[in-house]
Amino acid sequence: MAAVAAVALLASPGCASALAASGPRPSGPDGGLSRFEQQKITWNDCRTGPGDEIGAQLHAAGARCAEVTVPLDYARPDGPTVKVAVSRLQAADPGRRRGALLINPGGPGDPGRVYAPLLKEAEPALAARYDVIGMDPRFTGRSTPLNCHWPIGDYVRSTGHDRRGFERIAAEARDLASRCAGLRERLPHASARATARDMDVIRAALGEPRLSYLGGSYGTYLGAVYMQLFPRRVDRFVLDSALDPAAAGPGYARPMGPYLAAALKKWAGWAARHHDRYRLGSTTARVLATVNRIDRVAARDPLRIGRHRVDTHVFPAILLLSLGRDGEQAYAALAADLKVLNDAAHGAEITSAPSLEEGLAYLSSPETDGAGSARMAITCADGPASRDVGDHYRDIQAHRADEPLFGPLTRAMNLPCAFWPASPAEPPTLIRNDVPALIVGASGDPKTPYPGQRAMHRALSGSRMVTVRGAFRHLVSRVFTATPDACVDAAVGRYLLDGALPATDTTCSGTPAR
Repeated sequence: MAAVAAVALLASPGCASALAASGPRPSGPDGGLSRFEQQKITWNDCRTGPGDEIGAQLHAAGARCAEVTVPLDYARPDGPTVKVAVSRLQAADPGRRRGALLINPGGPGDPGRVYAPLLKEAEPALAARYDVIGMDPRFTGRSTPLNCHWPIGDYVRSTGHDRRGFERIAAEARDLASRCAGLRERLPHASARATARDMDVIRAALGEPRLSYLGGSYGTYLGAVYMQLFPRRVDRFVLDSALDPAAAGPGYARPMGPYLAAALKKWAGWAARHHDRYRLGSTTARVLATVNRIDRVAARDPLRIGRHRVDTHVFPAILLLSLGRDGEQAYAALAADLKVLNDAAHGAEITSAPSLEEGLAYLSSPETDGAGSARMAITCADGPASRDVGDHYRDIQAHRADEPLFGPLTRAMNLPCAFWPASPAEPPTLIRNDVPALIVGASGDPKTPYPGQRAMHRALSGSRMVTVRGAFRHLVSRVFTATPDACVDAAVGRYLLDGALPATDTTCSGTPAR
């Protein structure tokens, strides 16, 4: 989004962190942050009670947990504070320990504490050499959670086929935004800029001169913001499936439509080869015609799937949740779900469909932990959104012909930001520096499209890029995906363990699903 980039402040690469941070900063030699950076971290048992599954998983892996105090507003370090929950798995080989590696799975707003043991399991060589740090970003998980008590678990809705459908979804977005009005003091400070500063307070409190990082999806933008604000604090950063840095904020989903359609077409070819089992069509074109028919039927009369109803506002969201994985198992699961929906579209009574019901419950059940509203708070704090609802409708209409199924979803996925009760505290960060980093991703990624990954690579001019060619998956490194690529993992391991970036950008062949 050019408008986002235009209002960002440029920070010169390579300068000290206090100078690199654009936007308002407190006066004083340390910005008034000494008491935060020098705080003593008290590590405790991660288990908070008998029902704490994440705590039990962390404990079983040998992790310890703590809370780090940070300013709510870094321009006012003497003002209110929030707590950031972290986990730590100390290096299994302390004699060869080389530092701290913080991991962030993206989201935006996915809690990250649990990823410390996941990395230990997936990449034991990294866990041997690094203290692995998991973090629940501010306002998520156990980090001073932000909960607007939405009546739905997350805002992922298509506006449908016409103006009436758009107005319905816009009214829902307005209602969701209004439910966050009581938290407007926090909302402006949910951005990646604030979380990157939290990361640097954590680094300082750990006593680490520099920080290494493994971030996926939105976590790549968070990592890039940290690189821009604190270039001298960066050790070895790996960004998996990079977000276009100019698209971060309310418009981050807008580019997805054509790439989701390409991934759907790839899956449809697989489904056609398995027509004898799923009966969705014997050619790619016929499978896609079946998908479009399901959408049309759902628009006329919502499909009944157990206790849930699937209409044209929800159906594209089901596809969005499933696309981004291209392994045999993932393709089979999507085909099985589409078979159930196709049967329902032909009038069959579906009393139970466990895999579908899980996703539908996620989309429709009231939120309990604030995950959906926190994710929207982060998105709306990362950049400006048009307050003219007509702009959003005109954008969808302009792309309806070339993005008929996914455009009304991806171009409205952050519509609550148009009604958000608070504006961002700061302009977005313009990413432009030459700090070394490794970027890995897939050429057919439908959620962080490849042109955006390339844009991140250009913005981080000191980076190298490893691309899995012909793969239609989102996230490619072992800790984040069920279909890892040995070529990618070798490159990640060489960089994080030995500091060796590829001499040039490279490609991995990838193994497409059969």
